[in-house]
Parts: sequence; structure tokens; C-alpha cells
Amino acid sequence: MTEMPTISVTELVTAFKEIIETALPPVCVEAEISNCKRSAAGHYYLTLKDDNSEIGAVIWKATAARLKFQPKDGLRVLATGALQVYVARGTCQFIINRLQPQGVGELELALRQLKQKLESEGLFAPERKRPLPVIPRRIALVTSPTSAAVRDMIQVITRRWPAANLIILPVPVQGDGAAPRIARAISSVEQIPNVDVVITGRGGGSLEDLWAFNEEVVARAIADCAVPVVSAVGHEVDVSIADLVADRRALTPSEAGELVVPSAADLRQGLRQSAARLYQIMSGQVERLKQQLEGIGSRNVFQRPMSMIDERRQRCDDAAGRADRAIRLQVERIRQCLAATTASLDALSPLSVLARGYSLTTNAEGTLVNSVGKIEDGSEIQVRVSDGVIRATVREKH
Repeated sequence: MTEMPTISVTELVTAFKEIIETALPPVCVEAEISNCKRSAAGHYYLTLKDDNSEIGAVIWKATAARLKFQPKDGLRVLATGALQVYVARGTCQFIINRLQPQGVGELELALRQLKQKLESEGLFAPERKRPLPVIPRRIALVTSPTSAAVRDMIQVITRRWPAANLIILPVPVQGDGAAPRIARAISSVEQIPNVDVVITGRGGGSLEDLWAFNEEVVARAIADCAVPVVSAVGHEVDVSIADLVADRRALTPSEAGELVVPSAADLRQGLRQSAARLYQIMSGQVERLKQQLEGIGSRNVFQRPMSMIDERRQRCDDAAGRADRAIRLQVERIRQCLAATTASLDALSPLSVLARGYSLTTNAEGTLVNSVGKIEDGSEIQVRVSDGVIRATVREKH
């Protein structure tokens, strides 16, 4: 029996690697993604499977950076690549250098995924949209300086508001690297003094041409911008992520110019109309006040001012007469009452009795003598009659 050669595990796996990697050229595999995970280094590790088999696969960071969409479990894809044996573990895996979703375009899928992500974060919410200033001090245009879009915006803005202060931040609006530069330009606006509003966008084109405005980095820059942002990307039918995040969407770059500044002609016309209405209101008010003043001036008190004084004088005279009569009447009633009281007192007075011939006799002590037993012969007495007093000495009593 011929002896079999003895080799190491490394030699065995290396031979396996050479056979596998040289026997099967790069292929395009139709499969479903499962167990998809992204490492801290930026690589994707996943499984490609169908109904009967599965194989591990890797998307290295450099390839993943070129993907417009995010690989996710359950997504059916066409994966282009080749088999590779990992010698350290002796495992075989599929190295993907191109990945395309099935049933929908790569850009369309990426757009849907980003929309879903940003919407869940509230970046499209109406309540976070800010109003545009009525008359901005300075307008920043983040766009290509040589495009037809920027010429349209400048023409519309300066026609509507000749005093507009414009500043152009030149950026590429399509191609690799355009999105980060657009985002940096938008972020730099807050460092420019007196900028009140930003317009960013470009003219129409294919989805690929407009893709820079569907990048997450641009959406984040718009959301974080310190001043309101107007997005004017493509034409009316083109709706980008930038349009959804911006504070205001313009259907075209020209409409963006109309949104950010008022029409000077319309403003002058409005001022003229307001002045006319104000004049009409003030004239009516003056006329009403004039009529009121004329009505007041026509009153009798102003036509014959002394008549009021005469009337008041007459009322004073009448009141004085009534007061005099009332006083006299009161005095007369008091006099009559006093006479009646006097008559009553006179009727009860002892002097009235004395006037009829009676008298009152008192001893020296002033005690009334009403009996001969109360007086002695030779004593002094006083006899009061109606018109005076008689002093006498008692000579004899009976």
C-alpha cells in the first residue's frame, strides 16, 4: 500500500483555498439577506440564502461606503463577488463587491429607507418648520455658481426686490462628494452675519443627478441650520429628502426666489391701498367729529349763554321767596304756640288768683301762714297781693 503524504492543517486549508478561489470565477448570486450585522470597523457580515442553502458573506467597508442603501434582513438582492477561504478558520465565505436590490432600484430603495428613518425621528414634522422672514436682510444661495438655477434665482429675487443682499456659497450639486460639500456650506451659514434665509437646490435632472439632495448628511445640515432653509431641487414632480426636511419647499428655483422676498411693486401697491383706506377712515372720522361739534355748537346754551344764567338767577329768586315765606309761616306758628302756652301758664299762675283780690301771707321766715295758730302777736308778716308785698306787724289775732 502506497503511503499517503502527511500535511498540516494550514497546508490543507491553503490547498482548499487555491482550488476554490481558482475554480470558481466571480459570479452574481441571487439570494435573500439574513443575519446582517455591521461591525465597528464598518464591515457588513451577513448570510446569503435561498430555500435550500446558505453561505456566509462579507461586504468590506470600502464597498459598503459606495452603497446607496442599507443591507437589511429579508431583502432580496443580486450579490456580485467571489468565494474566499478564510485560512485561519478554514471557512468559506462570499466576498461581495457589488450589491443590488431586486424588485426596486438601488437609489429608490435607499430613498425609501432614508425617508423612513428621518420621518421616525420627526425631521419631516410640520411643527418644526419655521416661518420665512418677510423681508430678509441677506439671502444665502447654496448652489452651483454656474448653473441656470442660480441665474433664475438671482433674476427673480432682484426683479422682485432690487435691494436684496445676496451671497452665493458655491458647491457642486451632483457627483461624488457633492453632498458633503453642500452640507458644509449650509452649516457655515451661521458664521456669516445677517443671513436670514438660505436657498439650496438645483435645476431638474434624473434621480442620479439629484441624488446629492437625498443624502442624509444634507438632510441633517438642513435640519440643524440656524436660519430657515428653502429647498428648490429639480422640478415640481421631483421630491427630494431636502424638500421634506426644509422649512419650505419650492417647486422650482424660480419659485424659491418668489418665496423669500416680497414684490416691491406689490408692496408699494399695498402701501398705497393702505394709505387710501387710512385716509378714508380718517376723513370719515374727522367728518363725524365735525358734525358732532356743529351739533354741540347749535345748542341753546352756546347760542344764548346768558339764558342759562338768567334761568338760574330766577330759580334762586324763587327759592329765596319760598324760603322767606316758609320762615315767616314757621315764626307765626311758633308765636301762636307761645301765646297759647302763655295763656295756659297765666291761668295756672297764683298771681292770677291774687289779681282777683286774694293775698298770700308769710312769716318772717317766709313760711306760709294759713292759720292764726301759726303766728304770734307782735310778729312780722308779709302780705303778697297782685301788685306787690305789704310788710306788717301783728297787733292782734282773732
